[in-house]
Amino acid sequence: MRLSVLVISSSLLLIIGTVLCKGLPYLSWEMISQSPKGGFYIGKEGGVLNAIAGSLYLATASTILATCIGVPIAIYLHVYTRPTSLLKRFSKFLFDVLFGMPSIVYGAIAFSIMIWLGIRASLLGGIITVTLLTLPIVVRTISELLHTVPSDLQQITTSLGATKLEVAKILVLYIKPGLFTATLLAFGRAVGDVAGVLLTTGFTDNMPLYIDEPAATLPLAIFFQLTSPIPEVQGRAYASGLLLTLIILIVVICTNLLASKQKKHKL
Repeated sequence: MRLSVLVISSSLLLIIGTVLCKGLPYLSWEMISQSPKGGFYIGKEGGVLNAIAGSLYLATASTILATCIGVPIAIYLHVYTRPTSLLKRFSKFLFDVLFGMPSIVYGAIAFSIMIWLGIRASLLGGIITVTLLTLPIVVRTISELLHTVPSDLQQITTSLGATKLEVAKILVLYIKPGLFTATLLAFGRAVGDVAGVLLTTGFTDNMPLYIDEPAATLPLAIFFQLTSPIPEVQGRAYASGLLLTLIILIVVICTNLLASKQKKHKL
């Protein structure tokens, strides 16, 4: 166990150390506050503001959609179906499979649907793809949270004459801190995805103004910069990776704070 902890911790420190050492010298206010100018990907002026904005737009919209769709699904399966029902068991199996499916599969399926509907690569296509990607995360997380609710709570509210809808409202209030945790987990997965949006979002040096326009994201910006043979552009890729790491770090800290709040709420 100690050896496993040492190996995993060392790997994590190696990754973070590499990103810091190679990216910090190239991280500047210009890079954060400006969009790419002509020749940015060959070492000239500009930044990745468009990619930062695209990532935040994409992750925020897809997380909201996944939460609005996933929470009612989890509540319905927990409150309105019997524990031994075929629908509940099949749904659990299905979301477990979707939870572990690689994001490139979602991208390929969404790309096929976009071709069939005549939708070009755009922010809308990326939002649809990432929503499908994060929906199983929300459903499975909320389902596990609902299983932590004391059975007496649901039985008492039912014995007092509460309808299933009123029981569902009480359960949502009980797991409210955990609901925010599930949302942040989905956001963290959405903001760091690259394979799913590679086929559906497109890429542009402009700021995303409309939902039907292509949009850049930080993972895609890192990918394209790392393919350049110019050392300065590769350094900017590590700087972009550092920005993405900071965003994920903020999400993880918020998740831990909400998780601790959930424990205090139970006590």
